[in-house]
Amino acid sequence: MSEFIRVSISEEAHIAEARRHALLLARNLGFSRTDAYHLATAVTELAANIHHHAGGGEVRLRAVARRGAVGIEVVARDDGPGIADIGLALRDGFSTAGSLGCGLPGARRLMDEMEIRSEAGRGTWIRACKWIAAATAKIAC
Repeated sequence: MSEFIRVSISEEAHIAEARRHALLLARNLGFSRTDAYHLATAVTELAANIHHHAGGGEVRLRAVARRGAVGIEVVARDDGPGIADIGLALRDGFSTAGSLGCGLPGARRLMDEMEIRSEAGRGTWIRACKWIAAATAKIAC
């Protein structure tokens, strides 16, 4: 496994920085254009949630390998108010901010794995992975 690329999220420009790092890592690993953009869109949503709902936090990205597959692990973490009801937050159309409520459910659909932990008043931790077959990867981890 490689070291994490860390992007501190404290202002809106950092959302684009996290997206750019996700795209570069995906391209370097040999992700298809479509899968690279799926990953980048999910990272954008996770970073935007950190900025808009928690006021700051970080996104970490790294290449990972498991059972003959290469992928990218994304960890999004903040010390914000937390998610009161994770199941509800993952439903299409639910929003606490008056938005369309497509972000977190959409990010989950775009990634191959997603795990969420959140505690009221202590923040949220999300781990998500996007995988490609090792045979199509450009590098081995």
